Amino acid sequence: MPKGKLFLIPNVLAENTSESVITPQVKEVISKTKVYLVENLRTTRRYISSLKLGVNIEELHMEILDKNTAPETINRLMQPLLNGADIGVISEAGCPGIADPGALAVAHAHSKGIQVVPLSGPSSMFMALMGSGFSGQSFAFHGYLPIDKRERSAALRKLEVESLKESRAQIFMETPFRNNQLLEDLLSNLSPQTKLCIAKNITGTDELILTKTIAEWKKHSIDLHKIPTVFVLQSF
Repeated sequence: MPKGKLFLIPNVLAENTSESVITPQVKEVISKTKVYLVENLRTTRRYISSLKLGVNIEELHMEILDKNTAPETINRLMQPLLNGADIGVISEAGCPGIADPGALAVAHAHSKGIQVVPLSGPSSMFMALMGSGFSGQSFAFHGYLPIDKRERSAALRKLEVESLKESRAQIFMETPFRNNQLLEDLLSNLSPQTKLCIAKNITGTDELILTKTIAEWKKHSIDLHKIPTVFVLQSF
């Protein structure tokens, strides 16, 4: 029996944007796929329903794949692939496998000789970099920085030094309700001439992608509380 394929299915970044950011290819795959690994059952069902593809949500089989999923559970979750069924991995936002537990499924698929098919869609990390004006030749994504204030301050200074030394754009994010605290730490710890791009609610109606020096940001008031945001810095 031929094995199924593992489809990496992008989700929207902002509400009510599926018509503009979700491709026909993604919609076609979703219309044919019956088995999914997802971070949240409720939001995934709502997402698929919003695409209006005529899919009967009750007929879909969904399993949770999140940061708490034990490695030994992956084998069971991926069993349908060995039985010939395709599986779709859907992130809470953006593309699976990037700062996302979907990478566990991808690694397992490769170890079993299962074809992995990433589908194009919105990625907050890459869209922030594209809009920043920083280096697209040398960049690094660091995910979430330390929560502890002292450790986070040290991490930011290290990123700044590495950015200057390697001519590298440094990309990172924070849990939305801690965005303002992270911004305060950025303004307190980075050099005035270092440039910072703030990209908030990418693809949303109130999207903002703005690059300024740290000195300029200190004169600019911006509220990022509970707003999905990506930060990119580069030191020149």
